[in-house]
Amino acid sequence: MSNQESNNSFSSRIVVLPEANIDTDQIIPARFLTTTTKAGLGKVAFNDWRYNADGSNKDFILNTIDASEHQVLVAGNNLGCGSSREHAPWALMDYGFRAVISTEIADIFKSNSLKNGLLPVVVDKATYDKLLANPQQRVTIDLETCALTLEDGTVFTFQVEEFARQCLLEGVDAMGWVLKRLPAIEAYEKANNKEAA
Repeated sequence: MSNQESNNSFSSRIVVLPEANIDTDQIIPARFLTTTTKAGLGKVAFNDWRYNADGSNKDFILNTIDASEHQVLVAGNNLGCGSSREHAPWALMDYGFRAVISTEIADIFKSNSLKNGLLPVVVDKATYDKLLANPQQRVTIDLETCALTLEDGTVFTFQVEEFARQCLLEGVDAMGWVLKRLPAIEAYEKANNKEAA
């Protein structure tokens, strides 16, 4: 099965970082926030965990896997806490992640993720424990049905705010969603202006 079928559903191996309270500064240190472009930020995702001071690789999981095969990050409780920075989901997405899973995801990080196309999935402890028990497993995420399916057949239904879900399904951000509907908006405005005249 392909690991990138569509915006609606995809299958991927997971990457497990079980540490709790992974904050946005750990995801991308503040010294990398000067850029206004997303390109290349994947190289500095978890920079201080991945590299030594001289730039050489540490023995860290993101340095040992094929990112194209591992598009789902499973992290400990309270993922994305700390300061608000859109660079955090940018870095995760540029690395190759399409979704993050935890038992709790900080609200601001969750909002920034959804606005930028990264799917945050909050699961219960039983599902989380099954993910940790098999850290190389392949999972399937179906955004149409909001279902996470584990390798053992366990299905967990998650929640996503409806407008954000529609944007993710269409592969657009909020502005892109509006622009796709621009002809209908212009037609409506034109019809209303005629009635007002």
